[in-house]
Amino acid sequence: MLKIINVHEFAKSIDTAIEYIHGIWGNSKSFAYYQDAIRHSFTNSQLPQFYLLLHAGEPVGCAALITNDFISRHDLYPWVACLYVAEEFRGKAYGSRLLTHAVQQARAAGFSAAYLTTDHDGYYEKYGWQRIEDGIDLFTGLASRIYKMNL
Repeated sequence: MLKIINVHEFAKSIDTAIEYIHGIWGNSKSFAYYQDAIRHSFTNSQLPQFYLLLHAGEPVGCAALITNDFISRHDLYPWVACLYVAEEFRGKAYGSRLLTHAVQQARAAGFSAAYLTTDHDGYYEKYGWQRIEDGIDLFTGLASRIYKMNL
């Protein structure tokens, strides 16, 4: 059985949730960053929020709803970020479920749109996201696609 929860609801511990998300998205220098960001995230309609996709009580995916995803367009928010589904669970639209959950949370918080940035081409369009422009990625200094979902 699959379930999407806020990281603060994870039965094992918030530390295990932090380790999982950092293990996917982080590097040797970023653990403290992820730890601080996730510990100070919210369970209600405030930002940021981090989610786990659980299968039989174990994390098999994650996503987040944040104020900025390391891109130059600080005027746009919230951002759906950290989307990931473990390889053995791909091809079953679980990524879509995480996207839908994040969008529902953004809508419930009163936002009229959600954004994401990616170098993937063709994936998000399948779920109704529209490419609107490019922003500049903080780490590479290169253009990165920005997508929008009207809520």
